[in-house]
Amino acid sequence: WAQTADGSPWIGVSCQTQGADLWWPVKDHPSDRPDSLAISITVPKGLVAASNGKLLGTRERNEKTTFDWFLSTPINPYNVTVNIAPYVTISDTYISTAGDSVETTFWVLPEDEAKGKELFPQFIEQMRFYEEMLGPYAFRDEKYGIVHTPYLGMEHQTIIAYGAGFKDGALFGQHSDYDDLMHHELGHEWWGNLVSVADWKDFWIHEGITTYMQALFTEQRRGMDAYFANMQYFSTMIDNRQPLAPRESRSAGQMYQGRDVYYKGASVLHTLRYLVGDERFFTILRRFAYPDPKMEAITDGSSMRYSSTEEFRNIAEKHGEMSLDWFFEVYMYQPELPELVSMVQGDNLILEWVTPGNLTFNMPVEVVVNDISAKITFIDNKAVVPISVTGDYEIDPNHWVLRKKR
Repeated sequence: WAQTADGSPWIGVSCQTQGADLWWPVKDHPSDRPDSLAISITVPKGLVAASNGKLLGTRERNEKTTFDWFLSTPINPYNVTVNIAPYVTISDTYISTAGDSVETTFWVLPEDEAKGKELFPQFIEQMRFYEEMLGPYAFRDEKYGIVHTPYLGMEHQTIIAYGAGFKDGALFGQHSDYDDLMHHELGHEWWGNLVSVADWKDFWIHEGITTYMQALFTEQRRGMDAYFANMQYFSTMIDNRQPLAPRESRSAGQMYQGRDVYYKGASVLHTLRYLVGDERFFTILRRFAYPDPKMEAITDGSSMRYSSTEEFRNIAEKHGEMSLDWFFEVYMYQPELPELVSMVQGDNLILEWVTPGNLTFNMPVEVVVNDISAKITFIDNKAVVPISVTGDYEIDPNHWVLRKKR
């Protein structure tokens, strides 16, 4: 509950960790989504009410306006929202990579209309990035909506909450050359709204993959050096308080303790990319969003589905063309990171992965010896690299492999 510069009401709803049952009667768990949503909002004349889905129409009576919204697709309860203010709208038609026309609207406060118009092209650029990387926006029959809010942001389905103050880098505190809050919340239309988890224990799928998409966007805009710098920053934010994907059910509050659903999730994907290679990795991402390419043609959001860490592993194994049980056991199902121990013995560099409970972890590592790079394979968590006594060497120079820092 806030006010605009002229004292008008400025109201928004966001309730992910607290629960949607704070404001409407609902079975409040991600495993059970309403199959559609009708919401009518009556406000004093002069105010605008924006919500999920399509605006069916407005009704005027006694100096009040009722806005009738309808969402035809399932929705997580925490993604239902109401936004009220004397909004003005900035609109355009976005042409999807699938060829469909998508109504695109930004509800913004009047005093910030000029800033909104300046920011609007970023909304289109970011949508294009996601579609080219992951497949078409799933809710093309509804809208691509963004609404100016008195709080930072939220991935409300078809109407993203935006409160970053029209500043680049407001979300992660980095010197981004783009609006990272908007980019993150838009990413949830794929990772969270198109692909949803039925239990909070798998919530790294929503947050970790979306966070990693920002590193990929940085790579697209500024190259690999900027990408590596982005991933190095993410690695400094990892807590390792609990497993990234616990096998037992968890609450929202439990999974949002610490920052691992964001940063460790992104860092695990970074390492998976190195392991399977770019071509296979980007196929994994797209087929996780849309397991069947035919699903990409669906425009009404009915391609939405529930997923889990196990499904992600199965898709990664299929398209990565390798078994990944060992990878998931170490990175997903227990909290401690592996440690790479190294020592020089004569003309050899001895490498060994040390893992909790002696878990198998034959993760290959890049080693550079006298400016010559090689991807070193491991057997029984160990490897031997020939080097000269005076030879210079560097292990994992680009920090591809997530591991314990010494």
